[in-house]
Amino acid sequence: MSAPMVSADEFTEMHSRLERAAHDRGGGDRGALVNITAAEIAAAAREVRVGRTVSLAAPVKTDVTDDNPQPAKHDMIATGTNGSSADLHFALDRLAMNIHGNADSHLDALCHVVYQGELFNAVPADKVGRHGAAALSVNGARDGIVGRGVLLDIPRLRGVRWLEPGDHVTVDELTAAEKAQGVRVGKGDLLFVRVGHRRRRNELGPWNAAEARAGLHPRAVEFLAERQVGALGSDGNNDTAPSIVAGVDFPVHVLAIQALGVYLLDYLQFEELVPMCEEVSRWSFLCVIAPLRLPTATGSPVNPIALL
Repeated sequence: MSAPMVSADEFTEMHSRLERAAHDRGGGDRGALVNITAAEIAAAAREVRVGRTVSLAAPVKTDVTDDNPQPAKHDMIATGTNGSSADLHFALDRLAMNIHGNADSHLDALCHVVYQGELFNAVPADKVGRHGAAALSVNGARDGIVGRGVLLDIPRLRGVRWLEPGDHVTVDELTAAEKAQGVRVGKGDLLFVRVGHRRRRNELGPWNAAEARAGLHPRAVEFLAERQVGALGSDGNNDTAPSIVAGVDFPVHVLAIQALGVYLLDYLQFEELVPMCEEVSRWSFLCVIAPLRLPTATGSPVNPIALL
């Protein structure tokens, strides 16, 4: 749904309030991951009841499209035959890709967003240099992010196939989706918000998602703080484009990552998860997110797994 512009003063006030919430929560450089305690993980494990698994990642794309001008590059170094008559040889390949973009599923670390010269927790921006991040890198999630996943399906709530680019998910819609789906987001949960981006892309083809996409309203980040979530993911970028905040192009990224310390997962896909949740009449599940061990990286390609 369309939304009025958020003024610079309103955004500054919201940013300050969320920074205070992060400070009061504590946990230092781990950010909102501190909300996921051993007790939360043990409780999340009890979400596995039928023993089924499903990926929440989209296939890695290697073709140039409107939303992926610099796609991943997959090269075969050695093939099955490899021109060799030896009894034993190996097929080999190499993958090169941008971690951040508008097509491939990825995790944003807490060093990803610089706002007014600072990273999360008032870490100076110069901690991210030519050789990577000396602080707040994805290494902070090297042991994985494991917890109860909760999927809120906004197109399902509205009775549409997807949200159109430029549309916003409001706090009221998040709470309405909870009620409609019989679930409540709680402390340490991994919240996934479906806007239908992947379904629209699959059915209508790629478009320039950098300029137009559906996402969360900036005030939805206050919902994350109130419920003390551990991480946030979407099948879009989490941010709506164009932005409705004067002078800030990615307000949800700024508020969630830089102010509140919440890891974001962008461009996931839920088209296989949704029918499974509908079949078992349950929208919560154990979720395991395992980023690559990249000690100085600002994020990682990722393949979250839901276990129901």
